[in-house]
Amino acid sequence: MKLFKILIFGLFLVLITGCSDTTKKSPKNIIIFIGDGMGYNHVDVASFYQFGETGKQVYEAFPVKMGMSTYMVGGEVYNPDSVWVNFNYVKKKPTDSAASGTAIATGTKTYKSGVSVDSAKMKLLTVLDRAELIGKSTGVVSTVPFSNATPASFVAHNESRYNYREIAKEMIMESKVDVIMGGGHPLFNPDGSHIKSHEKRVVGEKESYDLELSNQMGNSNNEEVYRYVGGKVVWNLLVEGNAGSDADNDGIDDPWDFIQDRDVFQKYGSGETPKRVLGVFKSGQSTQVERVNTLDAGKPFSAPLNIEVPTLEEMTNASINILDDNPNGFVMMVEGGAIDWVAHSNLLHRTIEEIIDFNKAVEAACNWVEKNSSWNETLIIVTADHETGYLIGPGSNKVDAQTTEEKWKPIVGNSKGKLPSVEWFSKDHTNSLVPFYAKGAGSSNFRDVIKGNDNVRGSYIDNTDIGNVVSDFLLSDEN
Repeated sequence: MKLFKILIFGLFLVLITGCSDTTKKSPKNIIIFIGDGMGYNHVDVASFYQFGETGKQVYEAFPVKMGMSTYMVGGEVYNPDSVWVNFNYVKKKPTDSAASGTAIATGTKTYKSGVSVDSAKMKLLTVLDRAELIGKSTGVVSTVPFSNATPASFVAHNESRYNYREIAKEMIMESKVDVIMGGGHPLFNPDGSHIKSHEKRVVGEKESYDLELSNQMGNSNNEEVYRYVGGKVVWNLLVEGNAGSDADNDGIDDPWDFIQDRDVFQKYGSGETPKRVLGVFKSGQSTQVERVNTLDAGKPFSAPLNIEVPTLEEMTNASINILDDNPNGFVMMVEGGAIDWVAHSNLLHRTIEEIIDFNKAVEAACNWVEKNSSWNETLIIVTADHETGYLIGPGSNKVDAQTTEEKWKPIVGNSKGKLPSVEWFSKDHTNSLVPFYAKGAGSSNFRDVIKGNDNVRGSYIDNTDIGNVVSDFLLSDEN
């Protein structure tokens, strides 16, 4: 009996140790989801519309839930003591997607437009760079042009996010990344219609925030329309199957398998895949932002979707299926890039559309973990690079005679399938805390890097902590 009790106690120790180690050990696979511009209330408006209540998104049940600061070099450092007594505090010198993307990707803060370079414009190693050094596969996926700030920050290194041609050229011709998927197709308008050789490029009724659409107008023979894909010469090499550097260090170039049709994105979601895939869906910019009749005051999905482009869920499934062939594992970043664009325009119904598209991609990744991997070997992070639009409840920013806390009103749900009641207080980014969620191997390590406590959001980390914690995982694998 004594021996039996010892054996049972030993088994108990193994079990509790195993449970403890699961969230501490270095993950084999890491998937970082970034909802560009997605603050706490952006998550809530989608939840109110989808479910009639908040707290229902798959990542909101993750075991690690905190806030995250996003300030940049030269920006306003987050001060929780100031945020909730000064309504306009978070509007001061807000960060940019390039600066925050760089912080997440490298663990180092930089200036507003820097793409994985430091404040002295020196190149920084990204978590994808580090993963490639130890033999892991890597990838980036986005609903906006793949050379845009966030995906670019994980792959390229440039002094300005606006050097799209240089950034795209580096990503296509020089990087060792195994998957790149996004928009910016030079032969299609932002609304998804095809550009004829004699036509002017169509510009949407509402120009997307920072892409200077007026500068890219022209016919399909105009070099300017190729800037998001590295220029016309690089594009032609890509289409011909002759673009791509040595990705696996065997001394032989590994050309990209180029895809653009939605059915191929869908096909690669299961079964056999090529070694390297670069997908540019058929839109001059994003998946759905500028589709015809979308910029109205209607309900989410009131305008027909462009069925010629893949969803973020489909691109995520395809990317994981390509990357998981590597026995060493993979690191990838998935961006819901257009959340930011529609929030800049304060379009609530379009914001809800983009967040739902983003949420479905997260759900797909979680399903893959549970069916084809495990939470013991895979880490999923869900967060944002910054908040956009200062989205809060109606009636905010009005000082109450009794308490200043009444200045921030909550979002009001109006039942499932109806738009919640909100108010926007900016068309720009803010320095508000954004949500951070993590689950799986190594997730509890983020509890070790907490930077402070916010009166409303609770404990928070900084965006650089993602890059630093993930880099530590990769360095421990190397050793």
